[in-house]
Amino acid sequence: MTTAPDAPGVEPDLSVGMVGYAFMGAAHSQAWRTAPRFFDLPLRPRMTAVAGRDEARVKAAAARLGWDSTETSWQSLIERDDIDLVDVCTPGDTHAEIVIAALEAGKHVLCEKPMANTVDEAEAMTRAAEKAALSGVRSMVGFTYRRVPAIALARRLVADGRIGTLHHVRAQYLQDWIVDPEAPLSWRLDKDKAGSGALGDIGAHIIDLAQFITGESISRVSGRLCTIVDERPLPSEHSGLSGKAGTGTGKVTVDDAAMFLAELTGGALGVFEATRFANGRKNAIRIEVNGSRGSLAFDFEDMNLLHFFDGTEDAGTAGFRRIMVTEEQHPYVGAWWPPGHIIGYEHSFIHQAVDLVRDIAAGTDPTPSFADGLQVQRVLAAVETSSDTDSWQEIPT
Repeated sequence: MTTAPDAPGVEPDLSVGMVGYAFMGAAHSQAWRTAPRFFDLPLRPRMTAVAGRDEARVKAAAARLGWDSTETSWQSLIERDDIDLVDVCTPGDTHAEIVIAALEAGKHVLCEKPMANTVDEAEAMTRAAEKAALSGVRSMVGFTYRRVPAIALARRLVADGRIGTLHHVRAQYLQDWIVDPEAPLSWRLDKDKAGSGALGDIGAHIIDLAQFITGESISRVSGRLCTIVDERPLPSEHSGLSGKAGTGTGKVTVDDAAMFLAELTGGALGVFEATRFANGRKNAIRIEVNGSRGSLAFDFEDMNLLHFFDGTEDAGTAGFRRIMVTEEQHPYVGAWWPPGHIIGYEHSFIHQAVDLVRDIAAGTDPTPSFADGLQVQRVLAAVETSSDTDSWQEIPT
């Protein structure tokens, strides 16, 4: 890590290099810019370099997003002596190669989810992370919704026994961004690049959230995948969409929707749904947990609220309680605004950056770890196998 000039109150730098600069790259850039301005951090993130294949576009992105310099290959970025942490915001087919190279070069790593396109890749990445950790190199998978304060409260209520014995988990991630059959083909619809469709892209989030909130793992699944639109128009060369460009149509090779039943290690039953065809739903992440003593419910489209039912209260007045999670006693909230002044989507990325910087400075292993990412990858693979074979699938441990 770079040493800052000797001055009172000036912390040493943590020089960040980011690979990729599109949607996730913009979100991560905003986080790195903002985290040290609202949170007291033991290391000062410095936005040192961003890498992308197109020189003109990556330079424009660097100027827009606030990066000091650019590279046109991830290899060049990793080779730089002034990079301490590599932030991977690229399509899934590139994650394993970039991440393993960065870890072997002694760089800390933040990798977007899903961690990989296959279980084999995720296993290799986890082995590399565990080996690097022996030398003090840290790694994290970007399941950012864990960093929503209402989700942290949900986890605490379950851990404190307020829900009792868990009976049911229902989780949905509903979007509609490709409901139009004329929406163009993109890399997210190409299995070679994305690994899977709705299942991995958004289903991975609700798998992680369900396990994070309950403290239990998914042990077996029975699922079904569906592709609703088989072919889509190819994007134009100037559309800005990565992937094949030209005239005509291209094959959609991933699922548009995924549904599966699950059993958790404690015996609770789970129902999961991920779709990009829920017309009118933009980013609805819904999770409800029912137990012997109570229930809780969350919807990301109203992300500052948690609904909690205490089944031990008098039946005549019992009902779901609407909790606005904006008091400073909740994680992260004290750095922001007065109670009732809500936070938004971008804040979970900022909280992720804050936690990662603090863990690196403290020499502790961040969460979610690559082992956590591998476990989610195994669930994704089991759902796909279940759909292909019309059978229940056990999740390896």
